Amino acid sequence: MATQTPPRAPITQPRLGPVGWARWAWRSLTSMRTALFLLLLLSIAAVPGSIFPQRSIDAAKVADFIASNLTTGPWLDRLGFFEVYSSVWFSAIYLLLFVSLLGCVLPRSRQLWRTWRAEPPRTPSRLDRLPAHHSAVVAVPPEEALAAAREVLRRRHYRVADHRSI
Repeated sequence: MATQTPPRAPITQPRLGPVGWARWAWRSLTSMRTALFLLLLLSIAAVPGSIFPQRSIDAAKVADFIASNLTTGPWLDRLGFFEVYSSVWFSAIYLLLFVSLLGCVLPRSRQLWRTWRAEPPRTPSRLDRLPAHHSAVVAVPPEEALAAAREVLRRRHYRVADHRSI
């Protein structure tokens, strides 16, 4: 005897207003996936600049290319393939990439700054479990050895904190 599942109600999504669409566009533009895609698109868009002669470098070669390719030459000229790096479409790609990278980096830099300025984490109680653990016997008093270790670590730009309870 098979049991029948009741029919589901259709899913209704909330309507987005102008602010919702702007927020969606900003979040989509500032995602790392979009930044990587725009970087790939920029590298692909730069290829015609190395294949076709550029008007800013040699206008005579561009004129010769258009004269020898009467069918494709004028179309390539209209699409900006002879002025790739100053074309509107190339500029749009790298401006979108710039905005996308700014939107990715600035919020993360605030968190990085907080992490960088935070106090170092406490030392584990069982150091012998760490793979880089090393112990040595020194012939100086402990306070002197700690001061020397602090100095060496600070010179190498490590954050140093004293969590000992005396």
